[in-house]
Amino acid sequence: MKVYILMGSPRKDGNTASLLDPFVSELARDDVEVETVWLHDKEISPCISCRVCQNDWTKFGCFHNDDVAEIFDKILESDLIILATPIYSWYCTAPMKALLDRLVYGMNKYYGEKKGPSLWEGKKLSIITTCGYRPEKGADLFETGMKRYCKHSKLEYLGMLAERNLGYNHDFMNTEKKKNAEEFAKKMYELCN
Repeated sequence: MKVYILMGSPRKDGNTASLLDPFVSELARDDVEVETVWLHDKEISPCISCRVCQNDWTKFGCFHNDDVAEIFDKILESDLIILATPIYSWYCTAPMKALLDRLVYGMNKYYGEKKGPSLWEGKKLSIITTCGYRPEKGADLFETGMKRYCKHSKLEYLGMLAERNLGYNHDFMNTEKKKNAEEFAKKMYELCN
């Protein structure tokens, strides 16, 4: 099993990274291959809706010459895609949003002269997120958007782990959050095998 984590946080020692640690450690117990890409370290240009990607149904085929083609290939090799992001203004961070916009066109060949295939049809996707509000009021809009995104792209949405940060004067990680991350990893493993 291959898991590809798209990490949208700008902070490598932040809350979202802390929540990923026990998740990844739990998957490692089952010899799952996990790779994380830090989106803030990559060059990800925004989609310009030029539809060049629609000309060839066998590849990503984007106008931009940046790091997204490499991410595209890794996604196609994976069994499970994890969107790991803090919530900023009720949605994912800017590099993740730019990537999602590029992928919806590059992966889904729906927008040309004729409707083509979804190149990532059947891939599984889940979310790991952190937010400052209660998750049902902080991460709900992102989850709703991603459920629609998955349906449109013919992906299988497996669920979300969302944990709240109580503020800068509080420690984020605790025993309960660690346990929740481990249980989420077990659930993802079961759903992918």
